[in-house]
Amino acid sequence: MEATSWRNFCYGLILLILQEIFDFKLHINDIGYQFIRSNQDSIKLLTMENKVIERFLRYVRYNTCSDSASGTTPSTAGQLEFAGALADELKYIGLQDVEVDKFGYVNATLPANIEDQTSVVGFVAHMDTSPDFTGANVSPRLIESYPGGDIILDEAENIVLSSKIFPELNAYIGQQLIVTNGKTLLGADDKAGVAEIVSAMEYLVSHPAIKHGRVKIAFTPDEEIGEGADHFNIEKFGADFAYTIDGGELGELEYENFNAAGAKIVIHGSSVHPGYAKDKMKNAILIANQLIAMLPANEAPEHTGGYEGFYHVVRLNGSVEQAEIEFILRDFTLEGNNKRKEFLQTIVKLINSEFGDKTAELALKDQYFNMREKIEPVKYIVDIAAEAIYESGVQLKIVPIRGGTDGARLSYMGLPCPNIFAGGHNFHGKFEYIPTPSMAKACEVIVKIVEKVGLLKGNSHN
Repeated sequence: MEATSWRNFCYGLILLILQEIFDFKLHINDIGYQFIRSNQDSIKLLTMENKVIERFLRYVRYNTCSDSASGTTPSTAGQLEFAGALADELKYIGLQDVEVDKFGYVNATLPANIEDQTSVVGFVAHMDTSPDFTGANVSPRLIESYPGGDIILDEAENIVLSSKIFPELNAYIGQQLIVTNGKTLLGADDKAGVAEIVSAMEYLVSHPAIKHGRVKIAFTPDEEIGEGADHFNIEKFGADFAYTIDGGELGELEYENFNAAGAKIVIHGSSVHPGYAKDKMKNAILIANQLIAMLPANEAPEHTGGYEGFYHVVRLNGSVEQAEIEFILRDFTLEGNNKRKEFLQTIVKLINSEFGDKTAELALKDQYFNMREKIEPVKYIVDIAAEAIYESGVQLKIVPIRGGTDGARLSYMGLPCPNIFAGGHNFHGKFEYIPTPSMAKACEVIVKIVEKVGLLKGNSHN
């Protein structure tokens, strides 16, 4: 490296470090900037990775598990507490129009720093974590350089993150990982996405030489219980399109997802003293068991992958007198999911024909639909994200979402919204983990998308 280039590099790097340490709002437009700009990838990762890790470790300590039975929005108090903390932080880093609305949605704006109007891009992540496993008292642990092999999460309880059961771990040998203590979920779904968006916005505020149009961000409650878009104000949000940062492993880009429905079957039994129950008792628990056994055994989540759909029994409660079964139904085609709903109706009729009319009562509810139908007419927004991922030095993986995101519903509400990786693995349980370099790359992808959208011209929200 030439002496002049080296001096320029050092000068720019010192300014960046001072900025990160002391929160200076420096305008690095002078000597050293061009060299830093041409070698920015390694420097971005150095600065953004530290920021996003610190944020993530702080965010996961908020207990934001959602609760489908609460009847409120947000469904739990912890989400509202987290929303308030995020709003304060967004104001501090320099975003505008920061607001927490009455439903707990957080909205903010990064103003444009160019005069020509461009398309307005948005970024969305959800604040809640899954109620499937406890998110109280999350105590994450950093593994500085993963050596390979199993990771002991809780020695006393012999809880082990197995590299045999989870072979994806082998892709991260030598990287820093964040894991659980074996007693809670981690919360990377989707606090990693929240931390990545905030860190990318802070980077853009601190680096005004990166030219961009207006950027909107939103953090939603209750995505994990299917209510994340219930009170999302598309018009007020004011973006032409958006991206959810709610995907899985490094490089994933998704613009198709399951069609989803929920089902609840109530079984009405008849309790009689067991000593005198012959030909009189109708045991709701056993009838529920019989009904579940009628489902196709090979169409459960643990036996399906790729584009295969499933029936999933998520909850069973009951007594002899009454039992309740809750299901979710998933399929990538609307026709396929309608057939699943019809099959449940058929087996309910069979139960009622055997045990009497209204023994089993079924309620069905559509939850969300495959966003591909709404994304394909504006496929260029997928191309923008794909280019940003590629230019960040990451292998692109376009895959279907075996689940759903807020983006699926938002796409049907008029805001096309593909999904981008946040970097985590094994969501919703104690084996959840996230490699920190993946988080830094997600930040970098967000920044590159903002840059690319800034080059788009045409009509947009004003």
